[in-house]
Amino acid sequence: MKFKNLVIVIFSLLCSSAYAQKSTLSGYIKDSSDGEGLIGANVYVKELKVGNQSNTYGFYSLTLAPGEYTLVFSYTGYERVEKKIRFSAQNQQFSVELKPLNNELAEVKVTAKAVDENVKSIEMSVNKIDIKTIKRIPALLGEVDLVRAIQLLPGVSTVGEGASGFNVRGGGVDQNLVLLDDAPVYNSSHLFGFFSVFNPDAVKDVKLFKGGIPAQYGGRVSSILDVKMKEGNTKKLEVNGGIGVIFSRLSVEAPLIKDKASFIVAARRSYIDILAKPFLTGNNANAQFNFYDLTAKVNYNIDSKNTVFLSGYFGRDVFGTGFGFNWGNGTLSARWNHVFSNKLFLNATSFYSNYDYLLDSDLQNKRPNDSFRWTSNIVNLSFKPDFTYYITPENTLTFGGQILSYEFKPGKAVASSVGEKREFGQANKRGLETSFYVGDEWKLSPSFSAQYGLRYSHYSYQSLDGEYYNRIAVPMTAQNPSGYVLQIYRVNPDQVIASYGNFEPRAALNWSLSEASSIKASYNRLAQYVHLMSNTAASTPLDVWTSSTNNIKPQIADQVALGYFKNYGENGNDYEASIEVYYKKMQNQIDYSDRANLFLNPYFEKDLLFGDGRAYGLEFFVKKNVGKLTGWLSYTLARTERKIEGINNNEWYTSRYDRTHTFNLIGQYALSAKWSFGANFAFITGVPYTIPVQKYVYEGIAYPQTLPGTRGNIRVPDYHRLDVSATKKNKKGLFGKGSSEWVFSVYNLYNRKNPFSIYTRPNEDNSVQTEAVQLSIIGSFVPAVTYNFTF
Repeated sequence: MKFKNLVIVIFSLLCSSAYAQKSTLSGYIKDSSDGEGLIGANVYVKELKVGNQSNTYGFYSLTLAPGEYTLVFSYTGYERVEKKIRFSAQNQQFSVELKPLNNELAEVKVTAKAVDENVKSIEMSVNKIDIKTIKRIPALLGEVDLVRAIQLLPGVSTVGEGASGFNVRGGGVDQNLVLLDDAPVYNSSHLFGFFSVFNPDAVKDVKLFKGGIPAQYGGRVSSILDVKMKEGNTKKLEVNGGIGVIFSRLSVEAPLIKDKASFIVAARRSYIDILAKPFLTGNNANAQFNFYDLTAKVNYNIDSKNTVFLSGYFGRDVFGTGFGFNWGNGTLSARWNHVFSNKLFLNATSFYSNYDYLLDSDLQNKRPNDSFRWTSNIVNLSFKPDFTYYITPENTLTFGGQILSYEFKPGKAVASSVGEKREFGQANKRGLETSFYVGDEWKLSPSFSAQYGLRYSHYSYQSLDGEYYNRIAVPMTAQNPSGYVLQIYRVNPDQVIASYGNFEPRAALNWSLSEASSIKASYNRLAQYVHLMSNTAASTPLDVWTSSTNNIKPQIADQVALGYFKNYGENGNDYEASIEVYYKKMQNQIDYSDRANLFLNPYFEKDLLFGDGRAYGLEFFVKKNVGKLTGWLSYTLARTERKIEGINNNEWYTSRYDRTHTFNLIGQYALSAKWSFGANFAFITGVPYTIPVQKYVYEGIAYPQTLPGTRGNIRVPDYHRLDVSATKKNKKGLFGKGSSEWVFSVYNLYNRKNPFSIYTRPNEDNSVQTEAVQLSIIGSFVPAVTYNFTF
């Protein structure tokens, strides 16, 4: 029996007794202007007072008894459509296209979703930001940035201005799984954290899971950032672009076969190096500092049951003069959507991901006999089938699995001196992660719904270089503060050295108190098998990704959350408010012994220290969705701590990601059809920092020293900043076609010198004395102007 028939038979038997006389109505809900599937669009049956939402690809399914019904299709920012249908005992397909509202205020709504989704949805600790809203948030140098936008949400922060990535509920950068069309992106930042790798002109949907993570997601213990690319306009040619102070961008999308196949290509390139070149002389004349990226996607709707997609991203940063950095991400995703029946939907994905980075002392190739070159990368290959089975309008089952391979090349270096070469570095590793999951979302009554599931993941580790290390405990000394040494063993490269398996249960509940309020609760366990080795406050492109090994156990996190959600206003959700409390317990957290050396150290595992972590806090969120003035306010009160054997006298200490208070206020005001304004204010408690409390003097020079029990003994001064912007819409676009706008912005309006870090050094006037120095990355206001166009 074929697999698809077996699946259908099993679930038909499970549901036949209760639904023997019912059939299924299914189809797609799309945007009439460009043919894009609408994610989370609503279909509602008036007579039965039941409904459902479309999935990530715009597909919906309803199981109904024969009869006449009025179907209502709706999506915020689009015209509502009502259709009367006569439904027979046979399964039927019915697709619909919704027209965007010709109303400027519809474009400034914070999210595009159902009126009561904030209350009725089972999701909690989940944030969605409409890409149109992201484009209106004042940004550094006027450039729209997805990652900076999510840092304005509760529970999300960063260790400082210019730091790569983001931190969620006290987790590290490596504890966030960033997906672009299902492929992992290992470095989500350009230019050392100032811009993200996501081109806003190519982004369709952004969703951040901080908790209550469904069973289909896994691999990280803090959050999932799921970014979906646009599929390309299937109706007409569309060109979007922008010319800014630091880089320009251009995207083109058009149908290949109208209403059946389309493509989108989007590119960006900075030109800092070009603008600066006339002012550079001497050794800096050939300096390279730029970034670029290319995003592309094509899709083909073969028939009503089969659609295929192919998407890719390639981006790179180059920074340096004679000595420089070079790093970049590359992904390729191939997907197949198949409708087995009106109830069973499949999304099968294969992807390739490569993150590589380079350190080169001889970018200009002038000293081939006296140079240093370090290369490193991490490569993924994966196959992932995801099934959705619509048992009834009230009950949806999801199940599937994934095979994910890792190849780690954490660092190989070639050093040349007077023509003599020497090679050294860390061992190459291989990992294989397999997982299976099943989840169910069930509306048990009009006021109570639940989502529950179970994921099982298994990971195996191999050494490609044929050797591995075993940690052996020894007495701690000043020369060996970790208290471990490594014993080397030879092994066959195909031999599994260590393997781990974890069950990861998930559950979420929603109790509706009324049409406008609800209480939600969630629990999830997550396992993480890859780790970022970094003993600096902010991660850099040169930090090393490594596998779980016989010495490095997988990270495990258990999180519970409880929240109250309330909507206000004449339209149901003119105002949305929520308050959540959470507690997260983490196992096998990694920290580093004093003076740990990670750079190209083949024995770095002896310098690692392990222990537990905990994070807990309160998140408050209120949002105004309609009217000329829209925006949101978010506040987070949080604590993040670690207890690591060998650090801080084995007592709890604040993590470097700890932010006690985080406050964000975002406002957008549509003055007229021509002018709109935006502003955001951020206040964040400074991060913990360890500063030496004593010194010793040798040959007249002071050397600061830290003492046990002083980890995180001070905080960097608090961070606060105000950004403003003004947008002027023009009557005509580029070359007199389409539409265009000017965006004027000022980042850090009141010229705050926000501290990034503090370090100590001998005093320049008296080397016996030491002094603390505050480092600011951006120490002044930054004005910018950007010209955006579309036609």
